[in-house]
Amino acid sequence: MKSVKINDRLWVAAQPTQAEIAALADDGFAALVNSRPDGEEHDQPGNEVEKDAAKEADLAYRFVPVTVPTITRADVRAFQNALSNVDGRVFAHCKSGLRSLTLYALGEALDGRMTREEVVELGKTVGFDLSGAAAWLDRDAAQSPKVEAFFDPRTSSVQYVVADPATKRCAIIDPIFDFDEKSGATATTNADALLAFVEKEGLTVDWILDTHPHADHFSAAFYLKQKTGAPMAIGAHVIDVQKIWQKMYNWPDLETDGSQWDQLFSDGDTFRIGDLEARVMHSPGHTLASITYVVGDAAFVHDTMFMPDSGTARADFPGGSATALWSSIQAILRLPDATRIFTGHDYQPGGRHARWESTVAEEKRANSHIASMDEARFVPIRESRDKTLPMPKLILHALQINVRGGRLPDPESNGKRYLKFPLDALDGAVW
Repeated sequence: MKSVKINDRLWVAAQPTQAEIAALADDGFAALVNSRPDGEEHDQPGNEVEKDAAKEADLAYRFVPVTVPTITRADVRAFQNALSNVDGRVFAHCKSGLRSLTLYALGEALDGRMTREEVVELGKTVGFDLSGAAAWLDRDAAQSPKVEAFFDPRTSSVQYVVADPATKRCAIIDPIFDFDEKSGATATTNADALLAFVEKEGLTVDWILDTHPHADHFSAAFYLKQKTGAPMAIGAHVIDVQKIWQKMYNWPDLETDGSQWDQLFSDGDTFRIGDLEARVMHSPGHTLASITYVVGDAAFVHDTMFMPDSGTARADFPGGSATALWSSIQAILRLPDATRIFTGHDYQPGGRHARWESTVAEEKRANSHIASMDEARFVPIRESRDKTLPMPKLILHALQINVRGGRLPDPESNGKRYLKFPLDALDGAVW
């Protein structure tokens, strides 16, 4: 097996055998990074085999599978983390070593330690063609809006800061207010990280946006409105969701007119983030109120579809519909093929790193619930799968917060806030 030394910490190589992985520790390596998706060739060992072999050899192991045409910033940052979290030499591989080197070089360029031209020259120096990495940097520089993602591992949720680089104006999409159901503790760690990024980049917040009332985390929209003064917005059909949960919670005092938000968006509405025009698509199915925000070449779809290896969202919440979900997905897939798709969750199948960005073309080609599928097949498959899924552990906690825009209950006479949720309210839910 031939490996190429890139620097004192990183070597890249083609696919190693199990025996070669077993020998890596003896050769002075501390970690193995596998950048090759499973199933590329019938005889490749694959993620699970490599993970077991690395464990047997006492090597740290990370699975960062990519293809050159679909590399995203999330992939680059995951590769960087795989290197930085190891004390010692790292052996990274794909089929040839090119993808591993590309991830490394892109990280150096994004962090300002290497120019585009130096990336190409590095490739020539070590015997690889990094013209693909140079093209990636060109595309990245041309993209608008600029999107920064923040992944919350506790809830597998993704939050976004979406910025117009010309005006330095931005929107925050689907922010998280931290909650621990075991202790009842709340915190603003996630939301404060968004604010810190906004301050560091010199941005001004124009909007605080939710795609729907979330079932797996509290919204930090109201907290961020208090901090920034920016208006809160959500889809107009939130009033239908409020009415469902007003009955569920036996909550006659809940206002069900959407007045907790500054703006209720209907299908086709437009608004601006700096000089960028944003458009709203009503995307029901996961919930009655789900919407997609289309900003420049980016679409924020949250729970409508996931990364291609993860399929689509469940449609069995109160007011959900697999038929409506299919229709919403088809509307999103009619956007231009190059449209960037940003999803709201990633559950890291196979133990891979967290990912949240794809394209319309990639979803159509490779999404396991969409490619070669029609409505007649999709709906029963989706409904059958949903019957096997337990409800999100925070659904009854979160909805009473999120149908009010992220407002916590008012303190009672002892100064404490209390949640209320019904027993036996979600008939047929899987335990």
